[in-house]
Amino acid sequence: ICFNYRPKKDNTYPIMLRLTKSGKRKYVSLGVSVKEENWDFKKNIPKRSCPDRDIILSIIEKRIAEYREQINAYMIEHKDYTLENLVQRTESSMRNMTVGSYLDLFISQLTEENRLGYAESFKGLKSSLLLYCKSLDIKFSAIDNQWLKGYELHLKKGGKSKNTIGIRFRSLRALYNKAIADEVVKKEYYPFDTFRVSQYHEQTKKRAIKRFYISKRIINLDLRTITNYRSPYLDLGRDLFVFSYLTCGINLADMARIRYADVFNERLQYHRKKTNKLITCKLQEPALNIIEKYRKENALPEDYIFPILDRKVHKTETQIRDKVRKANKAANKALHKIEDKLGLPIELTTYVARHSFATVLKHSGVSTSIISESLGHSSEKVTQIYLDSFDN
Repeated sequence: ICFNYRPKKDNTYPIMLRLTKSGKRKYVSLGVSVKEENWDFKKNIPKRSCPDRDIILSIIEKRIAEYREQINAYMIEHKDYTLENLVQRTESSMRNMTVGSYLDLFISQLTEENRLGYAESFKGLKSSLLLYCKSLDIKFSAIDNQWLKGYELHLKKGGKSKNTIGIRFRSLRALYNKAIADEVVKKEYYPFDTFRVSQYHEQTKKRAIKRFYISKRIINLDLRTITNYRSPYLDLGRDLFVFSYLTCGINLADMARIRYADVFNERLQYHRKKTNKLITCKLQEPALNIIEKYRKENALPEDYIFPILDRKVHKTETQIRDKVRKANKAANKALHKIEDKLGLPIELTTYVARHSFATVLKHSGVSTSIISESLGHSSEKVTQIYLDSFDN
């Protein structure tokens, strides 16, 4: 059943297995959750429109089969049992979950939480692992140092870059760590103490420019010197870049989602999509001018500020994500033209604004803790890794 009594923080409801015996009931979480509108309460299955419906159905069927198997074992042994006994015996077998079933479960959880980008990275890991070992019907304990070296050789023979290999191993390590936390595998089997993923860490190329280039050259550039015809994306690309730099390095995914309701008393306040951290900052005059430039006539508080998303059109997280990707590609194309015109020392993208903001703070002697809060990072450790990639 969908346990729609108490929503989670992401407004989804957990799918529970309801066990009934001798007039008593017990509920067991299946580790996945869905939005209320994606669940058929009459048939007690996810609707056809539900994201990852097949994976969720597979998880439900597998868990029901595991409980039925345990009940049959009790019957064959002519043993009576309580619901507590049944759950304890069945759930202990969950520790022997295969890599494939656990990976599917994790992808399903991420999708329901609308963490689509993160889910995509694990879908990529699954496809890569299947090419290597053909079947993921293996236990986590089978992944040892030798197995990892074989996977490494497979990726190298496939012509994968150092960066791609690093991404695959970091995803696999994250999956293994979560499996340990969920008690699917014991910590003693952890193979990444001897296999170093850090060998595939590539030094991030410089993606920041000095304040002078932004305040004196990018902002003051007459875009008519680049093209004879009016290019809306040249204007928008520069405005997105400048707005990001002036608002604590807000990234495009968050910038596209901000609404008029997020601006009050000349301050911007929003929750960062990646970490859900609340960010609030003072809006400087140039940033306020950019907001006014794109203000729609009769705009409502729930309307998006920038002409990227339309709340009447882009309703699902997938639609929003696809539109933001297209807008980012177009904005970066416009920024490359600005970069060429000004002869800038690095490739200009919307993300350079975020790096530049952080670099200016670092060079000004601002503490890591304040930079971390400004960027909305989950911890100072993340910020330190981030800053270490910048020039000395």
